[in-house]
Order: sequence, then C-alpha cells, then structure tokens
Amino acid sequence: MVEIRAVGFDLDGTLFDHRGSAIVGVDRFLESLGIGPSQDARALWFAAEEEQLERWRSRRIDFQEQRRERLRTVLPALGVQAPTEAADLDALFALYLRGYRAAWRSFEDSVELVQRVKATGRRVGLLTNGAEEQQLDKLRVTGLLEVFDHVCISESIGVQKPDPAAFRLLSAGLSVAPQECLFVGDNPLHDIDGARAVGMSALLVDRYGAHREGIEEAVMAQLE
Repeated sequence: MVEIRAVGFDLDGTLFDHRGSAIVGVDRFLESLGIGPSQDARALWFAAEEEQLERWRSRRIDFQEQRRERLRTVLPALGVQAPTEAADLDALFALYLRGYRAAWRSFEDSVELVQRVKATGRRVGLLTNGAEEQQLDKLRVTGLLEVFDHVCISESIGVQKPDPAAFRLLSAGLSVAPQECLFVGDNPLHDIDGARAVGMSALLVDRYGAHREGIEEAVMAQLE
C-alpha cells in the first residue's frame, strides 16, 4: 500500500465557507435593489452562479463576463431590469462583491486541520479553480495562506479541475507522486474524479450535510 506523503485540499466549500459568505452577500445586494431576501432569490442566484461558472471553466466566456451573465439571468427573474452596458453591470456586481467579501470566512476547523496534517510530517497543498487575485485574497483574509506548502490556482497554472494536468501540477509542487497524495474536496466531478484520474486517493466531503460538524475526523482517518 502506497504511503500518503501529502494532502491536497480544494478551497470553496471545503475549507472556505463560500455558500455562507455568498448568502450574506446576495441578501445585502438584493436589499440594496429593494428586493427582500428569500430562499427563492438565493436559489436563483446560486443556480446562475453554477451555470455561468461552468461556462467560464469550459472557456466559453471569460471570468468577468460570467459575472455579467449572472446578473442578466437573475435580475429580470426578480423583476429588475438589468443594465445593458458592460460597465454598468460591472459596477452593479461590485456591490455584491463588497457584501460577499465582508462576510468571508473559513470553516471553524479549517486552519487547525491543515496544521494538524502538517504536524504529521506530510506536506499540504491547495488546488482551486478561480481568479488568482480573489482566491489569494480569500486565503489571506481567513489565515489559510500561510499554512500551505504549495498553492495552485487555475488562473495562474493555466488549467482547471477536473483536468488531470491540474492535479499533476499540485503533486509536482508538493514533491510527491500523485499516488502518494490524498485530495480532499466537495465536488464529485471536479475534485474526486479529477484526483482519481491521476491515481490520487480522494475524500469527498459535504460541509452543509454529512460533515456539518467538521471534516477533521474524516481526513485524519484517511491518514492512519
């Protein structure tokens, strides 16, 4: 049996509470437009987010355009006319980003978990899809940046999960073979299938369901 010498983590939904932060951000944003927060409005927002981010991941649109498309989708559905000019859409989305960023938070056990893994003598890395500036900012704000040995962000490495190349770059940055790395993430396709495609072990976590109380026990059990 191959020894696990390193652990890689996904960021959003695994170590960083994107959904919790985004709910605060979208509620404040909609309130600024005179729309009362509701489960339906949040559902519209998150559905548009996932659809447009997937278009960005597949390189059909750029990162800024996926933000504009989210507004073009959500606002009319909530009875608000979306601006026609790109600059006006960008200014409007910036209102959401301010509320979202103000609510940024990691899950309570995240920093301690990464430190505990490091204390076993294993190297730890991060592999996340996203814009480099925003993802690094999340890591700084939450105190996660300093605990990693190596960080891979899709915009900077030029490839996105679940592309096997992304996971190979992570393992190379951690100076281990893919088979010597465990990857922990919340997305079955992007994280789990991508990791296993290069021979990594993989652990699927669900921060909003089965692992609501934390993931430390599940991760450490994989390292025994």
